[in-house]
Amino acid sequence: MRTSTTHFAAVIGSVALLAAIMFALTPALPAQAPTATYQPKFTGDPARSDSEAAALAYMRVVLRAQHRFEKQYGHFATSLSELVHSGSFTKRMVNPDRGDYTASFRGKKDSFILTMTPQHLDAEHRSFYAEDDGKIHCDEEKPADADSPIVK
Repeated sequence: MRTSTTHFAAVIGSVALLAAIMFALTPALPAQAPTATYQPKFTGDPARSDSEAAALAYMRVVLRAQHRFEKQYGHFATSLSELVHSGSFTKRMVNPDRGDYTASFRGKKDSFILTMTPQHLDAEHRSFYAEDDGKIHCDEEKPADADSPIVK
C-alpha cells in the first residue's frame, strides 16, 4: 500500500509540475491596444482615418494638377503620366497603388474621372469619386459616383 501511495503522490506531483511548466511557458496574450481615434489633419478635415486622409490628399493633388494642366494647354490630361510636373504631381504618383486605396483615372481632353477605391469598404475606408468639376463624392456602401454625396 505504501508503494501505491508513493507512486500516486509522484504522479500527482509530476502532473502539477508539468502544469506549472506549461503555464510558465505559455506566452501572455498581448494587451489590446486601444483603437486610436483619427486626428484631423486640418480644420474641417472630412477624413475618418489616416488612409482616407491620404486618399483625399492624393485626389486634391490630381484635381489641382488637372486644372493647372487645362489652364496651360487648353485641355485636360488624358493620363496620369501627362500630369507629371504639373503642380505638385510627381512621377511616383502615377502608380495607382495608394496604400489601402487604388486610384483609377479615365481622361479625355474635355473631361476626366478619378476614383479612389479602398481594399475594403467600411466606415473608415469610403470610396471616392471626382470629375472635372472638382467636387469629391464619397460612399461607404458601394463605389462612389457622380450621384454619391459630396464630401464636406
